Amino acid sequence: MASIEDILELEALEKDIFRGAVHPSVLKRTFGGQVAGQSLVSAVRTVDETFRVHSLHGYFLRPGNPTEPTVYLVDRIRDGRSFCTRRVTGIQDGKAIFTMSASFHAEDAGIEHQDTMPSVPDPEELVDAQTVEEFANTELYQEWKEWDVRIIPSDAVKPIPGIAAQQRVWMRYRNKLPDDQVLHICTLAYLSDITLLGASKVPHPGVVTQTASLDHAMWFMRPFRADEWLLYDQTSPSAGFGRALTQGRMFDQNGAMVAAVVQEGLTRIQRDQNKNDIETGNMA
Repeated sequence: MASIEDILELEALEKDIFRGAVHPSVLKRTFGGQVAGQSLVSAVRTVDETFRVHSLHGYFLRPGNPTEPTVYLVDRIRDGRSFCTRRVTGIQDGKAIFTMSASFHAEDAGIEHQDTMPSVPDPEELVDAQTVEEFANTELYQEWKEWDVRIIPSDAVKPIPGIAAQQRVWMRYRNKLPDDQVLHICTLAYLSDITLLGASKVPHPGVVTQTASLDHAMWFMRPFRADEWLLYDQTSPSAGFGRALTQGRMFDQNGAMVAAVVQEGLTRIQRDQNKNDIETGNMA
């Protein structure tokens, strides 16, 4: 499979128009994290380097075809002294498959606080899924073999009273990445979609659902590296009518909260409960 650097490398076709290449995939639909990551790269390329992306809000409009390239059209909505805003539309076959708004900030001095990172086992104490034959040979884990994903067992997750569903995952990119914070941010946009919707399925073991990301929002708080361990603390406060709301907080190993994510996804009951559906590729 392609490296994250290759996936996030875009071709400039014209001013504010970019194209993402086709990469091998076992998925029937283009992975949502790939579209989000590439969209963010295209937006970043139109903003002065003195600005850093602090948030993005995206909607998955149509399923993407993983065998076709995606073209990204960037609209320069605003260029201010402190903030810049970009709108990106991902196009395949003349139709929009994804739209994103991204906001950039020049950064200022201000108040500071954050939540405390949950107490969890260290990633080194957990099993690397790639070393477990039953997982390593599956198509989904082969899709993301460049990622070290270690789901914390449910018996090691202390239940929080009143929380409907929760899941915690350690994640990192296996290979060393360049010292480019923009690359790490766009990489995080990619990985943020891998396991999040799975948090909604924790209270429903054995129930097969048709899943797809519907919308995705992220906020970036502090510098981090995507090739170092990040704890993805995930919850699903509500599910119903074929949709589930999920949210996550990301911490580095020093306890700094580096990002927050909110996503709504399709979780429609699969009519054929024995069907192996890997259309969207959401792990867990």
